[in-house]
Amino acid sequence: MSIKSFLPGRLGFGTAPLGNMFRAIPDEEAAATVAAAWDNGIRYFDTAPFYGAGLSEIRLGEALADRPREEFVLSTKVGRVILDEIEDPSARDLGEKGGLFEHGRPNKIVNDYSADATLRSVEDSLKRLRTDSLDIVWVHDVAQDFYGDEWLAAYETARTGAFRVLQRLRDEGVIRAWGLGVNRVEPLELTLDLEEPKPDAFLLAGRYTLLDHERALQRLLPAAKTHDVDIVVGGPYSSGVLAGGQHFEYQKAPASVITKVERIKALAGQHGVGIKAAALQFSLAHPAVAAAIPGASRPSRIAEDAAALGEKVPAAFWTALRTEGLIAQDAPVPSA
Repeated sequence: MSIKSFLPGRLGFGTAPLGNMFRAIPDEEAAATVAAAWDNGIRYFDTAPFYGAGLSEIRLGEALADRPREEFVLSTKVGRVILDEIEDPSARDLGEKGGLFEHGRPNKIVNDYSADATLRSVEDSLKRLRTDSLDIVWVHDVAQDFYGDEWLAAYETARTGAFRVLQRLRDEGVIRAWGLGVNRVEPLELTLDLEEPKPDAFLLAGRYTLLDHERALQRLLPAAKTHDVDIVVGGPYSSGVLAGGQHFEYQKAPASVITKVERIKALAGQHGVGIKAAALQFSLAHPAVAAAIPGASRPSRIAEDAAALGEKVPAAFWTALRTEGLIAQDAPVPSA
């Protein structure tokens, strides 16, 4: 099923920050941020057990508990099981994403993409989210950034475990759609080449942005379009560096990235364009992309995202980006 048929808009809310990503967020601020998303018309919410060892799901569940379930779309992820056992969050091996949720809950996180773990993960998420249904379930992070040279082994476990379970749950009507949620294009390209099982959509974080899109443009997005597999763009602001933050790829942005951002900002300023509008609208311009789900941890950021989606961006700005070599020549851009 195309998720475009039931997504309630092109702008969703990625709730990784509610898991205390980068900083400890008060419960009140987390609740106010979800309320701001709702008040700005956002009805698609994405979360994961991994975000703060269940903290994001718990906070999102509490914030949406009084909202009519049929009025919003909810996605979460499988691949990590959260235990009652305690561990040191700062000592977790997160591959390239070290220290990402060191302010989250100290519950032990176990990587497991098997069939049994997938079913347990879904059940646990339903409890934390205080709901009886999920719309989309993503298989989380079966990629190089978390598993290095072992990523193909993790992927194979997921292919014979999580993929098949989620396809069965979809076919039985328990969930509406499934796919992979990753920060790399290779696992998605591999999945598109499979005869079975067949995903409905992919959540691709950080790989179709103003700063990083050439690899996805070459093969993945055209192939996804051919296979009728929708793309949800996560991290359209490249972990925040395109929206005034200091992070790129969840770590401190290197000088080369800062320099590129400054060049984009300079052109945006010349054309009277907000950097958030440029980033968000670029990610959404490709015909394979169904939605974008920027994250936020402050209510004011949500209103900025909603405004960025509707901002008028002149065609001359996109032409200038192409001329300066800041976006690929063949990258689709919004029509004026």
